[in-house]
Amino acid sequence: MAYLELKNVCKSYGSGDTETKVLDNINLTIEEGEFVAIVGFTGSGKTTLVNLINGLIKPTSGEVLFKGKPIEDTSHERGVIFQNYSLLPWLTVYQNIEMAVNEAFPNETKTFKDHRIKSYVEMVSLSHAIHKRPKELSGGMRQRVSVARALSMDPEMIIMDEPLGALDALTRGNLQDEILNIWNKNKRTALLITNDVDEGIYMADRIIPLRPGPKATLGPEFKIDIDRPRDKTALNDNAAYKKTRNAIIEYLMDIGNERSSETNEIYELPELKPKDLRWEFKASN
Repeated sequence: MAYLELKNVCKSYGSGDTETKVLDNINLTIEEGEFVAIVGFTGSGKTTLVNLINGLIKPTSGEVLFKGKPIEDTSHERGVIFQNYSLLPWLTVYQNIEMAVNEAFPNETKTFKDHRIKSYVEMVSLSHAIHKRPKELSGGMRQRVSVARALSMDPEMIIMDEPLGALDALTRGNLQDEILNIWNKNKRTALLITNDVDEGIYMADRIIPLRPGPKATLGPEFKIDIDRPRDKTALNDNAAYKKTRNAIIEYLMDIGNERSSETNEIYELPELKPKDLRWEFKASN
């Protein structure tokens, strides 16, 4: 039995003439302990796919199964690292993570919870900001809180919706390694949604492209035959890495060109005239 399975999943918004089919005929199987990455263009329906798997929305047709049972709602068994932080602005870093820990470990002692919260805050290098609120943090720092919050719940499956895109290169690389370390310890099932092919190759066992929508569907899978743990610097000289990377990029370029040729729309620009700032200056004087 697959750990996560999507069977002929379609998702539409609207109805009648205004109906838009975002996802069409999505079939995906992920085994327990597997790390899968889905890569695609911006606006191809990747976040809609995440929301279906997390139980935030329901498919228009088809089934989304987790451990053989239909997904009916959200659950801390499936920890999500969102693209847009999703932090409560009136709570501190500590308190945002505390809410997640309380949900996942309701019967544990206060000492256990406090240690867990602080260890995950330290993991994302935010101990100095543990009592600050989101408005006092940079975008990258907020995303690190989001990562810590999701991982602190010890989820059975980690779902990541382009979680590291807003981070600087060094922090992004460090968090990639931390996520891999946590995944490797307990072999948690992981799904990474990304538009970064290199990130997918470094972290995943398989990469599956998502063809751009409307009616987005999954393309062929690319297996990553590179031993773990992977060394980022050594990857540049790895023949399997080069071959896989080139194949994926070539495929994405082909479907991108195919999509462009199908939508040769001509946009008429409004007629614009430069503003006469001299007249405004005279009028103000």
